[in-house]
Parts: sequence; C-alpha cells; structure tokens
Amino acid sequence: MQPMEKPLQRVLAVLELLQSHPRLSGAQLADMVGVERRTVRRYIVELERFGVPIRAERGRDGHYALMPGYKLPPLMFSNDETLALSVGLRVAGELGLRDMTPAVASAQAKLDRVMPVSLKRKMGDLHAVVALDLTRPQTESGSVFFAEVTRCASAAQRMQMTYCALDGSTTERAVDPYGVGYLNGAWYVVGYCHLRLGLRSFRLDRVSAVNALPQSFGRPPAFDVLQYLRESIATLPRAHTVAILFRADQAAVRRVMPASIGTLTAHRGRIRLDAQIDDLAAFARDLARLALEFEIVKPRALKTALLSHVQHLLQAHG
Repeated sequence: MQPMEKPLQRVLAVLELLQSHPRLSGAQLADMVGVERRTVRRYIVELERFGVPIRAERGRDGHYALMPGYKLPPLMFSNDETLALSVGLRVAGELGLRDMTPAVASAQAKLDRVMPVSLKRKMGDLHAVVALDLTRPQTESGSVFFAEVTRCASAAQRMQMTYCALDGSTTERAVDPYGVGYLNGAWYVVGYCHLRLGLRSFRLDRVSAVNALPQSFGRPPAFDVLQYLRESIATLPRAHTVAILFRADQAAVRRVMPASIGTLTAHRGRIRLDAQIDDLAAFARDLARLALEFEIVKPRALKTALLSHVQHLLQAHG
C-alpha cells in the first residue's frame, strides 16, 4: 500500500480500521496504513490521548482492538459512501417517515458540513436527475413509533399496542412483532396478535401507543413480511369477487398481476386468478391492456365492463 501523506490522515485511518475489524495486529495495521510497526504504536498512543479506549494484546506483533461496548460515530466516508447515505436519507423521507424528520435533517446537516464543495455539487446534480419510483405514502403519520416497533421486532420482544381500526374502534393488543413492511403507500407491522390469537398486520399510522413488554417470543424461521402483506391484502373482502383464467404460465401472469392483486393457482392447464375488487370498470381497463389471453369466469358484470370499455375505444378511434 502506498503510504499516506498526512500524519493525521494516517491516525484516522488506524481508527477507521479498528472500527471495522474486531482485532488487528501491529503488522497488519502497518501494512494497511503504509508505515512501520513502531509508527503504528505511536498512532495508538495518540488515539488513546484523544480518549479512544484501545485494548492492546502483548506479543511479538501485538494485537489492537477497540474496547467492547465503546461506540464511535462514523468519522470517515468516501465520496461514494456519502452519496449513498444522502440517497438513503432522501428515500426515508419519500417513504412516509417524516415524523423522523429532525433525525433525518440532523444527519443530512452533518454530512453537508463535511462534504467538499465538489461533492455537494455532485449531490445536487444527482437529486436533479434521479427520480424514485416509489409508491407515495398514504399518510405521513405513524412513523413516530417506527423506531420502537422495529426495536421490539429485532429484539423479539412482545409489545403492548393501542390500535384504531378502520371503523374507528380502539383496542389494546399484545403483539409479537415479526417485522415491519412498506406496501402500497403505507407502513405495517406484522406479528402474532394475542387478542385475536392469530397472525395479523397493523398499519403504523393507526397506532397511537407502543410499550415494550418483558416477554420475549420466537420468530418463525424465514418469515416473509412482504409476502404475508401482499397475500392478506389480496384476500381482503371487497365489493366484487373476481376469477380469471389465463392461458399462460404462472410466471408470465405474475409479472402483470402482483401478489397484492390476488392469488394464482394452476387450474386444468391454465392459471386461475382469484381476487377481490372494488372498481370493476378500472379492473376491466387493466385487463384490456394485457398481452395475455384470458377468460373471465366471474362475475358477469366484469364481462360487461370489459365489453363497454372495448366499445368505447372503438368509437373513440372509429
């Protein structure tokens, strides 16, 4: 490795290496930084003078490590890492986590203070030309509980939750949170509900209180939060029950019919879609755009809506 030019840069490089490795020998640090071993020992002393607690293991080369439990803020980022962090902060704002705005703004301000002028210009250019194809959030509230809910889920810790249902009724529930997901413009927590004795999903914007409980739980292995959300939303009772038979393989149908629309099953050599729909006219327009051959099993009203849409197109382009 080519030696670094500035002593301070080399000292900070040693600190960064100690943050990213559980332990390093003096020889390893010397090679990574590009200095002699005795110089590494001098850098370790300098870091200790600045209050960084370092554990030194005696031996031929000696090993160094940060003391367990000591937390350091990230001190050094490459240009690409800074860009990645800025884009991540922007995404957090786009996904309805605006209740966390003070923390997001503070983090961005810290980046801006240390960002070179050239990188700030590049960041501005990036925001000007990059568009995010994200489902717009249905609401900006609820994320005040995001940190606590995700903490309980990560720690496999049961939580007490006050929840307001769509009909306005409020309930107190003990929930084992398996995970948090974002789908169709809303944040959800999915887990086992001890009130209903079953797996349930809850929109975070309808949660008014969260308190961690002393009980722990076992999370089902390989539990897929988004898959559960898509399937549960697809099977919610709606105004119309729809069944479609596609003459195509399941992969082709799934590309045009996401899991949140409905369930797919093999049926006599074809793929059957079962779905719950509120707006038949809108669903008929979606069907008309497909390049797949299909047959409407039910309801008859959907056939009528599709025929009406096709006739309207013919008349419009007569």
